[in-house]
Amino acid sequence: MLEQINSEMVYELVLALGAFLLAMFLTPIYTYFAYKYKWWKKQKSVAVTGEKLTVMNKLHEKKIARHFPTMAGVITLLAVGITTFVCNFDRAQTWLPMAGFVGGGIIGLIDDVMNIFGRKAVAGLRAPAKFAMISLLGLALGWFFAVRLGWTSIYMPFFGPIVIGATPMILLFAFAVVATGNAVNISDGMDGLAGGLAMLAYGAFGVIALLQGQWGVTGFCFTVVGALLSYIWFNVYPARFMMGDIGSFALGAGLGVVAMMTNSFFLLPIIGFVFVVEAGSSLLQIISKKFFHRKIFVSAPIHHHLQAKGWEESKVVMRFWVLGGVFAIIGIFLAMGGGIAGA
Repeated sequence: MLEQINSEMVYELVLALGAFLLAMFLTPIYTYFAYKYKWWKKQKSVAVTGEKLTVMNKLHEKKIARHFPTMAGVITLLAVGITTFVCNFDRAQTWLPMAGFVGGGIIGLIDDVMNIFGRKAVAGLRAPAKFAMISLLGLALGWFFAVRLGWTSIYMPFFGPIVIGATPMILLFAFAVVATGNAVNISDGMDGLAGGLAMLAYGAFGVIALLQGQWGVTGFCFTVVGALLSYIWFNVYPARFMMGDIGSFALGAGLGVVAMMTNSFFLLPIIGFVFVVEAGSSLLQIISKKFFHRKIFVSAPIHHHLQAKGWEESKVVMRFWVLGGVFAIIGIFLAMGGGIAGA
């Protein structure tokens, strides 16, 4: 088994390197068109609850003034898609993660195109529309997972598999896709933040899949890591471009699928702990303003709160990366100790 892991590990690293080099090659092409045709992101001026986003827009006023493009997630989408379909396509293991990745990316692409080229005051798709679209994607993928692939049990760390049936599995799968899709999207508000956290999470699930002998899933995860290394090279502060919703929804939806494919649903909130905190802070802010008419945070999600409190953007990103790395390692150890790595 160890020899097989070693040989497969070499191939997975080659996939990661290939995706990195392909993304580096595609970046100048994207940059040329993005700057030529001014794919600038329109900032939202009104929150979900209706009030003006005065704090967040003040924090972003320098970015708004210097105009840099969005929709750079198309590079990651293409690099991962081409590498996977050419070198790592497997109906049993990589079809579903790629479907989630591409499906989430298409939803994000629609939002980005409406944001860049739309004439309406609303900067992109409305939140209910995005939620409905990502939910339909999650349900469709969940049906394939439970009915076509026959996964009807969920693994509880330290306890073992629990049979829940096809319908609950479909709903659980959809929840994982919707939750991670929105959480990564919410976290994409600072240079390099969402990309770095996603890279750490995919790396952790890649290790878990490797220990399970799911070589296709491992290859997919490491391919995403390789593509994100290229993205982060250009996206560290001050960023050259933003990934946009095409990147954040692709990464989030794909991450939810990978968590289910590795039987690690209960480890998802641990490995993705910072994503949970980011999404949770936004949810708490909305609930507090709606029902108690007061704010918990100066601005939500929490990375904007810390920035408003005086933290430099690069400090917030680096410290969140550290937390993401710590919880990714904890998740791997829990997978090994809880029996998931051998499931």
